[in-house]
Amino acid sequence: MKDQIANKMLKKHLVDFSIIIFIFLIDRISKLLIISSPETYEQYGISVTSFLNFNLIWNEGIAFGLFSFDEKLYYNFLTIFICLITVIIIWLMFRSSGFEKLSYMMIIGGSLGNIFDRIFYSAVPDFIDIHINNFHWFIFNVADIFITIGIIFLICFEIFGKKI
Repeated sequence: MKDQIANKMLKKHLVDFSIIIFIFLIDRISKLLIISSPETYEQYGISVTSFLNFNLIWNEGIAFGLFSFDEKLYYNFLTIFICLITVIIIWLMFRSSGFEKLSYMMIIGGSLGNIFDRIFYSAVPDFIDIHINNFHWFIFNVADIFITIGIIFLICFEIFGKKI
């Protein structure tokens, strides 16, 4: 009986986990390509267009380099805190449906990508550098894109209601 319930839950959430794993893999592949490219270690990295460079930096903080610490204790505390928040978001995903659920899945996939980096590299590789002339936005990665889109969707759901 328990096995039937477990199999039913697994089948029900197989698509959800597939989307999360797909986002995680897109992030991992993009980071591995950038890390293995020697050009990204130069001062301005790889110039893709007049407003986009791939320029590798190692982020020890959270989004956009905020809360970067030299002290490993703070870094480890921050990593544990991010893991706990991700577990809460997974719980929220199970309690939601539709685009709201997809929003949580995007956040989880991106978060898992950055958590992986925090654990294995002790920093997150950021490389997407958008700029206009000499004004540069914060450098970010593919996981950050999914996290940001998921958060924007959730904000829209709260502002405009669950009609979306």
